[in-house]
Amino acid sequence: MDAIFTLQTINEVAAMFWKRYQQRKVWAFHAAMGTGKTTFIHSLCNHVLNIKENISSPTFSIINEYNSPIAGTVFHTDWYRLKEEEEAINAGIEDILHSGNICLIEWPEKAINLLPDNTLHIFMEALDEHTRRIFLTAE
Repeated sequence: MDAIFTLQTINEVAAMFWKRYQQRKVWAFHAAMGTGKTTFIHSLCNHVLNIKENISSPTFSIINEYNSPIAGTVFHTDWYRLKEEEEAINAGIEDILHSGNICLIEWPEKAINLLPDNTLHIFMEALDEHTRRIFLTAE
């Protein structure tokens, strides 16, 4: 799947991704700083999964947990500050990855070896100041 979007169309693209990949529990978002990983996850959580809680980047907490009436428990993780995989293990990342719940990961490359084999790897890139591309390299 490959899509180009702006803030005006992000909700539709998030809905398309959910419809197609909702059976996948672990979503790993690969993108440069400022590309819009958190913004896309926010759209997915609020507008598609109907989460009413405030969605924010878990940069400092590493893990945020939300409740979705559509998907149940949703974990949003940000591994940017992790220095090594051992930190991720100590934070309980392995437990949530294998919990059977939805797990949305920013900066997965910080502990890539912990990801399950069936992880959905999503890539994003900025095309210009307002336009982003989101795609998979393989399904």
